[in-house]
Amino acid sequence: MAIASKIRGSLLGGALGDALGYVVEFDRIPVIRERFGAQGLQGFEQLSGPVDFSDDTQMTLYSADGLSEVLAWARDGVAADELACVWLAYLRWLQTQGLELPDSAPHPQPRWIDAQEILRHQRHPGRACLTGLSTGQMGTPARPVNPDSKGCGTVMRSAPFGLVPQLAPEAVLRLSADAASLTHGHPSARQSAAHFSLLIHELLLGASLDDAIGALAARLQEDPATDPALRLRVARALELAAERRLLSPEDLCAELGEGWVAEEALAIALYAVLATRPSGDDSTTTTPGDAPAEAQQAAGPSAVAPSQRHFRAAVALAVNHDGDSDSTASLAGNILGVLYGEEALPEAWLSGVTGLDVVEHIADELARLVAE
Repeated sequence: MAIASKIRGSLLGGALGDALGYVVEFDRIPVIRERFGAQGLQGFEQLSGPVDFSDDTQMTLYSADGLSEVLAWARDGVAADELACVWLAYLRWLQTQGLELPDSAPHPQPRWIDAQEILRHQRHPGRACLTGLSTGQMGTPARPVNPDSKGCGTVMRSAPFGLVPQLAPEAVLRLSADAASLTHGHPSARQSAAHFSLLIHELLLGASLDDAIGALAARLQEDPATDPALRLRVARALELAAERRLLSPEDLCAELGEGWVAEEALAIALYAVLATRPSGDDSTTTTPGDAPAEAQQAAGPSAVAPSQRHFRAAVALAVNHDGDSDSTASLAGNILGVLYGEEALPEAWLSGVTGLDVVEHIADELARLVAE
């Protein structure tokens, strides 16, 4: 499958999950059921019109734009500091949220992305992202800002670090963890982002879902530096998914948390992707199959392509719970988008979100630069 389709699939898939989840992000499950019925919010067809994506997609696109700037410099034979470029991109995002940069911060030159009005909307950005960037200091692992924060504001923006095929796995881990340190200092926040990015990278290069997630779990178990909460949450997510049973929203939160912190968001996304995959699937990008009955009901008519049924079911499962629905669903969308490519994205959903032309532009620019 073309790398470009996987990059577009991941960024657009994340935006779709984010936008659907943002509709109910601050609703508890009784309210979601009251609004959308016993099964909750299953798709954009239940909404009255197109909706917006949130700060999750905004920051993801700024991650991609920072990487694109690095790649453009490299194409011209000029070395650039990858982390500094990402930090400057995040500072430009901070300005779109109506905040002034402190005098101690550099004032980066504007780029195309900064003029896009859809990215200037304030969609409940994470407190740690705002405060970390507002210090004017570039946080590092050795000198972190917000040293105790492990909110999911790191992992939700980290898919692009896995979408550069030329990077070595160790470089993906390092760059993603260092970029997380720009706003969050807790080891779980940095490690969740890093391992999520490496999962995306392995899927980009053609690994099966089983192999990529198995490798992620093995790394977490074998590395003594792994945050214990991250190790336990991911292990429990994989145990639950292996049972091939869809948890109720109440049980999902009881088992894996609500997704407001990094390791919970990652665990919920992994569970949603694995628990809804087609039965008999060896988790390659091409094997067809039938989803469990509950997942088929959530995903829609059986005539829909297996990849789209999987995408719809996983995102719906990641949306319907008491917690950070847009972040958990955006991660699930990132994963399945890079696994299957654009073919996984339901056409009806693509017309349900405003601003996807901006997502496509950023994705195509990144795809063009990695191909050069």
